[in-house]
Amino acid sequence: MADASSYLEHFFRPKSITVVGASRQPRKIGHVIFKNLIELGFPGKVYPVNPNATEIMGLKAYRSISEIDDEVELAVIATPSSIVPDSMEDCARSHVKAAIIISGGFKETGENGKKLEEQVLNTARNAGIRVIGPNCMGIYDTYNSIDTLFLPRYRLKRPGRGNVSFISQSGAFGAAVLDWAAEMGIGISKFISLGNKADIDEVETLKYLREDKTTKCIAVYIEGTNRGREFTETLREITAEKPVVVLKGGMTPEGQSAVLSHTGILAGSPQVYDAMIKQTGAIKAETAQELLDFSVAFTHQPVPHGDRVMVVTNAGGFGVLTADSISRLGLKLAKPKGETMQQIRSKMPPMVNLKNPLDLVGDASPERYKAALEPLTADPDIDGMIVIILVQTPEINADIVDVLTNIASFYRKPLVVTTVGGELTNMLTKMFTESGISTYPTPERAVKSMKALITYAQHHMRKGENG
Repeated sequence: MADASSYLEHFFRPKSITVVGASRQPRKIGHVIFKNLIELGFPGKVYPVNPNATEIMGLKAYRSISEIDDEVELAVIATPSSIVPDSMEDCARSHVKAAIIISGGFKETGENGKKLEEQVLNTARNAGIRVIGPNCMGIYDTYNSIDTLFLPRYRLKRPGRGNVSFISQSGAFGAAVLDWAAEMGIGISKFISLGNKADIDEVETLKYLREDKTTKCIAVYIEGTNRGREFTETLREITAEKPVVVLKGGMTPEGQSAVLSHTGILAGSPQVYDAMIKQTGAIKAETAQELLDFSVAFTHQPVPHGDRVMVVTNAGGFGVLTADSISRLGLKLAKPKGETMQQIRSKMPPMVNLKNPLDLVGDASPERYKAALEPLTADPDIDGMIVIILVQTPEINADIVDVLTNIASFYRKPLVVTTVGGELTNMLTKMFTESGISTYPTPERAVKSMKALITYAQHHMRKGENG
């Protein structure tokens, strides 16, 4: 069969899609998928297949794919598992190029489900059809208007366009992260739910995203792999060009047992996984939060040249907590040059103490942040900036977003923000995020994200020195 790294174009750039199991009933999965494709504005043709309907959402419905008087490139199958073999036979007769099987009830349920999955896969292989799934959420592509997720938009928010692509073995986990990203104003490029990985797996999707120009960072949630060596080699090759953040499920005996019942795949050894991540240059996330935090940092921030971090704040206590986190994670507090501090002193009130962390005190305005950050960011003895902004203080306003955005784009050093609070803080956080400034609600999350950037840079710096 053809290499999925190129064959995945049939999933993400199809000229025509059929939804097998499309329904007139709004609560049915097939109806939600069909409606999402229509409402997102998929530019190609969409054909509903339902033997018990003549039309769905104003479009003619077909009893089978073979009745469609057109070439169908991608089939999305959302029928009971017992019907999926017949649906795949119909795909084969109709020369469908690719299929997404949303339906569950396969090898994750035991031996009978495993046999059913093998039957479906054999039909697909004989016909040259590539398959994502079964037991998956589907795919979502913000650039090509593809949405096969079976959760309605009023329940699951969809992120806008961005540069993180997300591979998830778990559909529900992936959907939750998408909803979270949308709420935070974080854009994505592509989302791929792999499910049982009967055919297309993490290796092939990673290779595809390596070539995808809209993907700057790849986030992966994986529970197990049947191709450990190839997975490792693929990660090593990709991380030389773009960062990959990996979260592994099944790192405990209890979690490994849950993985087997979830997708029918063995989770693998935690020790082997940890060693693989370290040697490939991928970044390990411990939690779902870190998976998203690190991915956002890689999407928005340049790679630093070292581990010397400068902290600038309008709240001394948060500066202290940030310094503690920097020390605990093995990073260094930067020591700015004397001339840098002299330049800043000339523009600061007397109560500002010129140290790292640099406390601009509670009446700091956007202009005071600018006066401090411009010379600091230009200082070659500083590799990255963590800027703490409490928006509750009287002088802070939306101008701070433009100040930091302009500085970050001009100096091209990693600059991340910490801001803590309620409604006003959340509003400013979205403004920062949408402007390309990675923003976190605690100092610890900001420092961990800076650490991820530095770890990635150090690995590839050492690799370059070693040839």
